[in-house]
Amino acid sequence: MLDWLKNKKYPEFWKSYLQKQEEKSERYVTLSLQATGLNPAKDVILSIGAVGIQNNELRIGDSFEVILLQYIYNHDNGFSNEFIFESKMPKCIEGEGIEKLINYLGNAVIIGHRVDFDIEMINKALEKLNCGRIKNEALDLEIMFKKWNESSEDKKFSIEEIAKALKVPEIEYESTTEEAYTMGLCFLKLKKYLRIE
Repeated sequence: MLDWLKNKKYPEFWKSYLQKQEEKSERYVTLSLQATGLNPAKDVILSIGAVGIQNNELRIGDSFEVILLQYIYNHDNGFSNEFIFESKMPKCIEGEGIEKLINYLGNAVIIGHRVDFDIEMINKALEKLNCGRIKNEALDLEIMFKKWNESSEDKKFSIEEIAKALKVPEIEYESTTEEAYTMGLCFLKLKKYLRIE
C-alpha cells in the first residue's frame, strides 16, 4: 500500500479505490444517475445505472444498477417511496450503494451526459462517508457530440437527440441502466468518429 495512504482515516473501500487509480485503465463505464433535482447541495441520488465497455464492446455482464433508499429526504420533502418498492432493481441505503459503485468503477474512465453534475452528486455522497473526491478520468458525451457535430457551445443536446443523430436504435428507458446502455452505443460511435484510442 502507498505510504501516504496508510495513515489516512479513510474507509477501507476508499483506500482500495485510491490504490487502483495508480494504473491507467482500458475500461470505460457509461454512468447514468437519477436525482431528486439539479442542486448537489440539497438534492440526492435516487438511482444509478452503469455499463462497462472494453475493447470497443459494451459488456452487458459488466453492469451496475441500484436504487438508493433516501427515506429521510423523501420524508422531509413529502415524497412517496412507492416507486422504490415497486421496482425490481436492487435497493440499498445511500452509503452502501455508493461504496458498491466505487468498487464497481475502479479506475475506469467515466462516460456521462453532463458528467460533471453526476460526479458532483457522487462526491457529495462520498463526503458523508469521510472519503475524498472521485479521481477517475471523465468524458462528457454531449461535448464529444458537439465536437463531432461542430455545434455551437450554447446548444444543448439530450441523450435522445444525440442517439437519433448517431442513428442509435431508440428505446424507452425504464431504468438508468438502459439509459447507460444507449449512452454506451453513442460513445462507441463518437469514439470511432473522433478517433479516440
